[in-house]
Amino acid sequence: MAGQDHRPRLFSSGRAEPPPGHTAGARAEVPGHLAGARADVPGRELSGQPAAVQELLLGLSLGFSLHSLLPGSLEHREDLDSVINLAEDAGLILPDGSVVGTVHNALLASTPPARLRALQKELVDRTAAAGRPLGDVARQLARDGFQDPRVAAELEHSADGVLESDPGLAAELYAEALLAGGQESTTAARRAQAAAALGDLDTAGRIVDRLLATPDAPELRLGVDVAAAVWAQRGMLSRSADTYTWLGPDRIGGSAPLAAVASIGSGNVAGARQLAAAAPPDGSPTLLAVALSLTQQGLLQTLGPRPQPALPELIRASDMMNAAGTSIPLLETPAALAALCALHTGEAGIADTVLKAALAAGQGGNTARPRLFLLQAWSAMQQDNADEARLAINEAVKANHWPLTPRDDFLLAALDVGLARRGSEVHELVLAWERAREAMMHVSVDLFSLLPWGELMITAARLRETRRVGHYLDGVWHFLGRLGDAPLWSVPLHWAGVQAALLGESPAGLAPHAAALVRASEHSHLASVLAAAGKAWVSVLAGRFEASDVETAARGLASTGLPWEGARLAGHAAAHAEERRDMVRLLACARDIHPQGASASAPPPERAGAPQAEMSLQAPAGDFGTQGGHDLSGLSPREREVARLVLEGKTYREIGEAIYISPRTAEHHVARMRRRLGAENRSELLVRLRLALGEGHPPP
Repeated sequence: MAGQDHRPRLFSSGRAEPPPGHTAGARAEVPGHLAGARADVPGRELSGQPAAVQELLLGLSLGFSLHSLLPGSLEHREDLDSVINLAEDAGLILPDGSVVGTVHNALLASTPPARLRALQKELVDRTAAAGRPLGDVARQLARDGFQDPRVAAELEHSADGVLESDPGLAAELYAEALLAGGQESTTAARRAQAAAALGDLDTAGRIVDRLLATPDAPELRLGVDVAAAVWAQRGMLSRSADTYTWLGPDRIGGSAPLAAVASIGSGNVAGARQLAAAAPPDGSPTLLAVALSLTQQGLLQTLGPRPQPALPELIRASDMMNAAGTSIPLLETPAALAALCALHTGEAGIADTVLKAALAAGQGGNTARPRLFLLQAWSAMQQDNADEARLAINEAVKANHWPLTPRDDFLLAALDVGLARRGSEVHELVLAWERAREAMMHVSVDLFSLLPWGELMITAARLRETRRVGHYLDGVWHFLGRLGDAPLWSVPLHWAGVQAALLGESPAGLAPHAAALVRASEHSHLASVLAAAGKAWVSVLAGRFEASDVETAARGLASTGLPWEGARLAGHAAAHAEERRDMVRLLACARDIHPQGASASAPPPERAGAPQAEMSLQAPAGDFGTQGGHDLSGLSPREREVARLVLEGKTYREIGEAIYISPRTAEHHVARMRRRLGAENRSELLVRLRLALGEGHPPP
């Protein structure tokens, strides 16, 4: 038709404008049998439509457009406007220019395949001749089973464009490219990257398995990057290093920094240094390349005797990765490595800042979010903020459509154990421990999992389970030995060894860890603090200590991001102090470091200036019996706290350690509750406490 624009258009919005000059008054006269038609016309009524209308509807169903490109058999019809009007008035064409679904399906089902393929080929030929992209029509053609290398190539190109920003869409486009006749090997590495970015490790693994077994496979280096990342997320970092070794130095190219991370993480320091030496001098000057180079350099610096420059280097690597805004297969994100370095050096607050920035920038894509949230939870737990830790855990669990990877599931299990241990809930600790024992069977020891292993080492000693998991712990110490006992990574683990030895009452087990902390103190502030804390613990358990030394050690622990450990040391010492003034001083220190433990026993307004520790010691004399200090149970807030611990079966000593009061004060609380509730014996006291706390009913 003269003056009509037949230019191909991109099918990106899915909407079409009304034809120019097309108004209700210009419509052709509609046959009577179509006058009442609606948008739900069944396919069987197509038999009553003129052939030209059916031809128009078929073309539109296959991807032709009213306002850009129509089948050649229709374009030059003088009555084309009338044909379009008939279809629209019959309700067979929707306002956006598409065909009603039932009619669309009926046409495709009833038209001979040869006719369909001829029209689809015509559409592709004419669009290509005009130099226009197919846009969304390419996806429709692929889904309809039309195979053409031009359609496949366009879908692959579209997928490449969104691979790093939207791996879910990229995976769909690559799958449609295969339907359009694309070669599997051509896009295998990129399809594996998309699957891994989504967290679908099984699919990614299957794709790269086939790729790595293919002679002269295309994009082999990318395939190896994906395979290495998948092994790392499975908690088998040594396999990641093996994969890069298989690739060889001649083909490793720009993946050298990633290979170095795998080598360092699996304990092969010599291999990592060789990779660093063989890498190109500076690499490309892109943000991504700089981020990877800084990551490699920072990790190597963590292994030296003076690792202080490592943390700033890794933080800069994380900053560059955030700025790059790209997502590639990674064994560990720079942010995760920077956070681990910070946590190992007593800088939990810095770790939290780095992780928040990475999450805001989407570093590593969706697949990295659970890991970053879990490390944020670890930072919060270490800083004695259990509520924030649990919030971060919840974010990690719901951050991805797929279940947590084995590596992250192991970290989550260790977090559950750590929170239960700090919460003094023995039952919860036992349950968390059993889950952790199952999780540890799915992963191997590597450099980036030492914090969880340290937490589990302490818990094993507390639950008398060390022999049961001894072979795992032996593997941890053997791994550290391969690294030359690098101070940055080994100091927190030696501190865990000290605590485990104290819990296990093993002087022989304590000695090597204490000596290691003393040796590391020369170049590590954290090591000097932990060495002093270990010495203080030994003196407290031996019953020969100075309150001032214990307080200094406890506050030192708090200053290095370990407030719970510091409060526990001070509280335990207070329970063993011989002098009342030492007890008051140490309890005040514990409450100052661990304010959550004092929230339930805040002094009444008229005594607000009195030290909290002194108030807790005077509680039996009535300071907690002031007006407003009791609820309907007749118990003060502190008595309710003690009552819950009594119902858990804790001794006076355990009650004192849990809430930072002396065992004698705990005994006074229990005696007072017994008198107030009129209990004649312990069994009756337990029943009345359950009633007072609303946790049960007396037996009949």
